[in-house]
Amino acid sequence: MASSLEPIPITSQKHDPAWKHCQMFKNGERVQLKCIYCGKLFKGGGIHRIKEHLAGHKGNASTCLRVPPDVRVSMQQSLEGVVVKKRRKQKIEETILNVNPVSSEMGAVANQCEGTTGLQLIGDSDALEPNFNVFVNREGTINRSGQRKKRERGKNSLANADAGAGASGVAVVSKRVNTHVHMAIGRFLYDVGAPLDAVNSIYFQPMLDAIALGGSGVLPPSYHDLRGWILKNSVEEVKNETEKYRTTWARTGCSVLVDQWCTEPGRTLLNFLVYCPEGTVFLKSEDASDILNSSDALYELFRQVVEEVGVRNVLQVISNGDDQYTIAGRRLTETFPTLYWMPCATRSIDLILEDFLHLEWINVVIEQARSITKFVYNHNVILNMVRRYTYGNDLVEPGVTRSATNFTILKRMVDLKHNLQAMVTSQEWMDCPYSKKTEGLAMLDFVTNQSFWSSCILIVRLTDPLLRLVRIASSEKRPAMGYIYAGMYRTKETIKKELLKREDYIVYWNIIDHRWEQHQKLPLHAAGFYLNPEFFYSIEGDMHSEILSGMFDCIERLVPDTKVQDKIIKEINSYKNVIGDFGRKMAIRARDTLLPAEWWSTYGGGCPNLARLAIRILSQTCSSIRGRRNGIPFEQEHDTRNYLERQRLSDLVFVEYNLRLRQMVGKSEERDCIDPISFDSVSVVEDWITGKDICVDDYGGIDWMSVDPPSINSMLLKASNDEAEDLGGGFDDHEILNREKEDEENDEDTEAHH
Repeated sequence: MASSLEPIPITSQKHDPAWKHCQMFKNGERVQLKCIYCGKLFKGGGIHRIKEHLAGHKGNASTCLRVPPDVRVSMQQSLEGVVVKKRRKQKIEETILNVNPVSSEMGAVANQCEGTTGLQLIGDSDALEPNFNVFVNREGTINRSGQRKKRERGKNSLANADAGAGASGVAVVSKRVNTHVHMAIGRFLYDVGAPLDAVNSIYFQPMLDAIALGGSGVLPPSYHDLRGWILKNSVEEVKNETEKYRTTWARTGCSVLVDQWCTEPGRTLLNFLVYCPEGTVFLKSEDASDILNSSDALYELFRQVVEEVGVRNVLQVISNGDDQYTIAGRRLTETFPTLYWMPCATRSIDLILEDFLHLEWINVVIEQARSITKFVYNHNVILNMVRRYTYGNDLVEPGVTRSATNFTILKRMVDLKHNLQAMVTSQEWMDCPYSKKTEGLAMLDFVTNQSFWSSCILIVRLTDPLLRLVRIASSEKRPAMGYIYAGMYRTKETIKKELLKREDYIVYWNIIDHRWEQHQKLPLHAAGFYLNPEFFYSIEGDMHSEILSGMFDCIERLVPDTKVQDKIIKEINSYKNVIGDFGRKMAIRARDTLLPAEWWSTYGGGCPNLARLAIRILSQTCSSIRGRRNGIPFEQEHDTRNYLERQRLSDLVFVEYNLRLRQMVGKSEERDCIDPISFDSVSVVEDWITGKDICVDDYGGIDWMSVDPPSINSMLLKASNDEAEDLGGGFDDHEILNREKEDEENDEDTEAHH
């Protein structure tokens, strides 16, 4: 039965949210809908039946057992909204009849009553909000209970303007008011040149709520208010918030992050931040343009920040891995023997991916894939067609870094392979004039070419573990230290299993080892693996000597008291032999479910000294790259010659960056996705969406206003909810574990031979 079904693209005119979670097919003359989660086909009932199916409502539709919880809640809320709208509409109609009794026919067509009843119904009454006045006429307002009250001068001018100047009748607050509000917001953002993704800020809705609560007469703050008392109060507010983080540093420890970046004028800035599981705090920004090549000057900066944060709180300082940083970091560990210096893991993985891209066969495939996306994202008709066939999904998705973006997009295209193939073999594609262009014919060739897809799939399999690892390393929600060692092990293991022959996979291992050399001997990485119960108890036989040695090194460096060191060594035996609470069934089940630091906090009471160390190690990150810096006035701060203004700008940077960092922990996945063709994304996805030099003749008839907005259908993308869950257990490949020793032995043999 299913094989006779012909897929039908869902057009952008279908606005119900349930359309994102189903597919439409033609079966003869009948149109059928199919749930994308459980595959159930519905012969009738329309989109409402699908919505009931996803929401789990009892009635004509069976319940979907595979729908994600967030989708089910969304569908339930949508169904409840339909009921609420019907009730509101009914109440409004009843109110109209009660206020001015006329025939029910007149009430049903209230928008035609102008001049007859003295009341006018404006727009769609379904949008009415319960806290708004229902009716507006020349004499005053009538609330839901029908009681009149005197209108304050000017209070209803907005409603009257919407209803038309001097028009007699009643105005029902409607979606037209929302349009007016949205237009007002748009004009403000356009006027000040604010980034349009400002509406994604978690502070945007509270601002709207506060304005609405203040009423129509609320006055905006002045320029001097924003520069003065509002900024002062915001500084105090952010400092109080960051103090809450500081109180946890003594227990969990913290990481000092040194984030280097270059501004467009060529200035090099260093941002100093402090990470702990509760959140990341921005401390200050320093202009390092004149001292970047001086390891002595960098060391002095590092030392000052460590002392400011508190030497006893800091476990590690993470920075760029360049030579001058390495030298400064080593000096720092000599000055403070109870902490480590580490290169940024995200930066190192990014360099690995960049080296992969330079391999000729991978570069050829990437360029072929880019030719597809460049064609798609420069023609609105093709872009709309792609978004319909992929149920709103984009081919281009920004990654954590520029290099990671190349392989993130390739994975997205592989996920949507069948959707693209369905599109280029459809009648709609054949009838489209753009498909006959050179780029369109090339896209058809690639999308229908099995060799192209085989190469894409192989590249995705080789690089996906690295993409997963870069997301783990830079995660704000899950401290990375307990996973980074296992993640790199899994990367090498995956490449070996994929390519089989040593002469094939060793090419990629050599690239990894070259960039990961600084990380291979890091004790914190090894100790994080050792103390993560999920991995520790998956080892059969003895723990590898490199991991054990790293654990011992951390004990000696991070715990200067020799008596406490000896206690930790004894407590390790309890951990190893599953003694006491470690052996409880609850603790065993929780190895894979609790965060490692939480597991130790819950079940490590019998080994207090080891638990204290484990919590501090497992609470650390592995990346110094944090947050978006665009729009924050770092450069203005360092350009300003006036001392008072520099202080003010420094406080402004402190507030803006910390507010943005706070969003990284609490950000919602339901926020609007960023359109890949927007200028906000161009720095990362430029190679995938920029065509040749723009010529009007080449792009005639193309209209950005007709482009459908993107959305996300996660079921098509095969995304993992938790990157760390894919790491699994079992770490017994001795070629991976002993590779470093083999390389050292080979070097010694070569030297002896010479």
